[in-house]
Amino acid sequence: MIGELGRRSSTALLIHSALIQAVTFLVRPAATYRALELDVPAFALGVLAASYAVFPLLLALPIGGLVDRLGERRLMAIGSAVVLGCSAFLLFWGTSVAALVAGTALLGAGQLACVVGQQAVVANNAASSRLDTAFGYLTFAASLGQALGPLAISVVGGASVHPDTQAIFILSVGMSLVLFLTTFVISRSVSGRTGRTKAKNAPKGGAIALLKTPGVVRALATSATVLAVVDLTVVYLPALGAERGLSAATVGLMLTVRALFSMVSRIGLGSMSRKLGRMRLLVLSLAMSTVALAVAAIPMPGWLLFVVMAFLGLGLGIGQPLTMSWLSAQAPAGQRGRALALRLAGNRVGQVVLPSAIGVVAVGLGAAGVFLASAVAVGGTMLLLRGVRLDD
Repeated sequence: MIGELGRRSSTALLIHSALIQAVTFLVRPAATYRALELDVPAFALGVLAASYAVFPLLLALPIGGLVDRLGERRLMAIGSAVVLGCSAFLLFWGTSVAALVAGTALLGAGQLACVVGQQAVVANNAASSRLDTAFGYLTFAASLGQALGPLAISVVGGASVHPDTQAIFILSVGMSLVLFLTTFVISRSVSGRTGRTKAKNAPKGGAIALLKTPGVVRALATSATVLAVVDLTVVYLPALGAERGLSAATVGLMLTVRALFSMVSRIGLGSMSRKLGRMRLLVLSLAMSTVALAVAAIPMPGWLLFVVMAFLGLGLGIGQPLTMSWLSAQAPAGQRGRALALRLAGNRVGQVVLPSAIGVVAVGLGAAGVFLASAVAVGGTMLLLRGVRLDD
């Protein structure tokens, strides 16, 4: 169970976490398939992909402040309603590039509200000694949802190259409806404790004041780097496999192994954190990721690269929930929702800036160079942890 939520509310929260990710990883590929049906030019696909990040970048801080004022459950309900509306909009009116871009942008806004609300529930209800365990469960559920979404496309689409997007959008409407209803299974006391009372007692100041809080910038930078490297691995492992003559099926299995070991690392996160300490475990996970990324750049047999991907999954899987709990512990009471939203905005910036920078640095070195540069980036984040107390 998570904090004082009780078993029913905790289960509902985890289901909500899995569902929002499943819907997101169902709708975004479906929107791309629908765009391909419309024979859109290649640049339009790029606009479609980028539209998902627009609202999270613009609305992250306002939504963070909103959760601290309105309460987590209410914000999750609003976000779920937006996602439901987005799914219905794409089902009935998603027949043009403009409609697909608008629907994807709305999906990004709804997903942001849901995720900020979920993380704030954990931050505001779990005891400080249980933060790592609670965030470990939450991110495990999210990872499960990210696997279920694409699986649903496989089930609905079958063996066809272009699946029936109308059927996929119908499924997304049904899942979004369950997502919306699940919100109300979570106890009302969540919003009762964290709504107006917290806003009244919250310290004054916006994002700048929050960034001045000791440890916040370090946590944001570490989180953004870890997430950006996850994205880089997904993009560049196929390129690395192609350079070494590995089949697409083999590379796909390697990515699956990385994802599975990330999920495994999150199950026992709380016990590992209690034994080693949060900062020591974070340093260990970053060191493991750094070594795995560097070793991946070395030519090796395919079976050995599977082992490397397993260790990389363990390291990167630990990093995200630990930075959530670290940031929650550092943020002042009444501003945790805003801090977690700031983290999500920082993650989006990191997903744009770091891959671009690494691409420039590693130009001419191929995919192996990208893995080496990624190792340097992750290793550099360990310098940010110097001087941070192990019990922070």
